[in-house]
Amino acid sequence: MKEIQEHYSHSIYIDKDLCNGCVVCTLACPVNAIRVIDGKAEVIKDKLCIDCGECLRVCPVQAVKSMTSKSQDLTGYRVLAAVPSPVLFAQFGSHYTPNDILLALQKIGFDYIYDVGLSCEMVLMAIDEYLRRNQEIRPMISNFCPAVTRMIFKSYPDLIEHIIPIEIPREIGALQIRKKIVEEKEVNPEEVGVFHITPCAAKMISITNPVGVERSNLDGAIGIRDLYGPLVSALKEVDDDWIIQKSSGVGMSWAIGKASLRGLTKWSTLSVTGVKDVIDILDTVEKGKLKNVDYLECSICPGGCVGGPLVVQNKHLAASRIENLVEQYGVKSRVDSRKVLRNYESLYLLKEIRANAPSPDPLDPDLKRALEMMNRIEEIRELLPGKQCGACGAPTCQSLAEDIVKGEASLTDCVFIRIKELTNAVKRTGAKAESGNNQ
Repeated sequence: MKEIQEHYSHSIYIDKDLCNGCVVCTLACPVNAIRVIDGKAEVIKDKLCIDCGECLRVCPVQAVKSMTSKSQDLTGYRVLAAVPSPVLFAQFGSHYTPNDILLALQKIGFDYIYDVGLSCEMVLMAIDEYLRRNQEIRPMISNFCPAVTRMIFKSYPDLIEHIIPIEIPREIGALQIRKKIVEEKEVNPEEVGVFHITPCAAKMISITNPVGVERSNLDGAIGIRDLYGPLVSALKEVDDDWIIQKSSGVGMSWAIGKASLRGLTKWSTLSVTGVKDVIDILDTVEKGKLKNVDYLECSICPGGCVGGPLVVQNKHLAASRIENLVEQYGVKSRVDSRKVLRNYESLYLLKEIRANAPSPDPLDPDLKRALEMMNRIEEIRELLPGKQCGACGAPTCQSLAEDIVKGEASLTDCVFIRIKELTNAVKRTGAKAESGNNQ
């Protein structure tokens, strides 16, 4: 892993020079991790952040930046390999085939390209096998969206056992392409740089600081929009008949949050996208009200990965493009299921899901003190106006009350409280002046 990546604790950072303190990001954050302090947004609730990228998506002044790999992170490797998300196929016009796009990646500097759609098909077969062998827990929940996985570890710990312990496609692809390069080029594994071409910044933190597994097989992630310009130019020069695209429409459909509907036809499945709907469905699962579903596929981004914050194409147009590709390339997998089953235990099945996500700090280590603080929070919340306006720098009145009790804010941070106090002060001053005049 490159040294430059070791300091990454989250997938985004906020450029204070660009931030105008508008509070849009604080209101969009589903876990209330952001505050506006001294006119600038800041992720102060570090352990709450799930790297969903909602703040990156909504910032009106582009002050929120992604911590994806940069060009300098690719230096120092003898061989470079790209493992692009199938979302990449949806970013260009229909006159460019998926194979053209993969060849264009080679033209811009990658020595090897792995078609992730193929490993998507492999993983779906492994998921099918897991569901067949293990029917006690339902629903099993997909693990391919790192933001959803972090949300479960941090906010729904009782659902950790529902996360399906099957390796994700990009990791399978990275493992296989690195092995191939080492054998063909006779180089050390550390001399091979394998990078995911991603629609979202959360994939970067899932590589540098993965949740649930020991380490990633990838060396970094590059945003699709960062490569879009060079790829547009390279596509104009692609004229090679060499075929490196191997996936069917089943693998490509992974980009639109409906992979389970096409690849797991024997099971009852449900696909949910968008942060609010994902929270709603996880609440339902936590309450034990979704046991009639075998496999629940969740994606934080609206519409699936095509709605990621690092894409170029409109998510609706991109989804339409993927649907057309699915129809064109068919829904019959190109993967030999016998090979997947032979390697099921060694390659696809994760032996354990390790809970290495940091848990939120308690109000106080002392239970009695924590209960007193909870009561105080409720008392302060009753004093606040309930406007949920975010003008204080906190996203909700509840969040402000918690901050006040923790000593991180004051009651007068609420503009309505401050206006009320100023109004009362003016009235008192006026009353004193009038009393003095009467004397």
